[in-house]
Amino acid sequence: MDLKSKIREIEDFPIEGVSFKDITTLTKDRDAFQESINLIVDDLKDKDIDYIVGPEARGFLFGAAVAYGLGVGFIPIRKPGKLPAPTASFEYKLEYGKNTLEIHKDAISKGDRVAIVDDLLATAGTVAAAALLIESLGGQVVALEFIIELEELGGRDRLKDYHVNTLVKY
Repeated sequence: MDLKSKIREIEDFPIEGVSFKDITTLTKDRDAFQESINLIVDDLKDKDIDYIVGPEARGFLFGAAVAYGLGVGFIPIRKPGKLPAPTASFEYKLEYGKNTLEIHKDAISKGDRVAIVDDLLATAGTVAAAALLIESLGGQVVALEFIIELEELGGRDRLKDYHVNTLVKY
């Protein structure tokens, strides 16, 4: 299936000059959504994964489905103040500012094998921060899985120490 044809592009959103890749047209197509999940599950099935981690918010959509497909647990990584139990946090720089990610401190144990699943690989800021947060708790990041990769932004270059799989490249 041509998954790229299932992704709607919206020009000049959220600002002029940006071509937004809208995955809601993929997720509402049951066959395309199922195919995308199956492709990621197939890439991970022999990697002895303990948990799937999904960054807020679109990582929840794909990550939870992949976790179900693998028969493993799902762990959310959230924006500050959204998790009720004690958290570990990681602050990282963005092009114009900074952001913070949080995870429950007891979500990852030493030696846990984790795959991070998200919708988009662009500059890799969020996923690199998520990987460092998981590793700070003793987890091992085994793979990084994405629906879309924006190749011209070079995010893959920042992730050279990880197995990276993307389904659609722009």
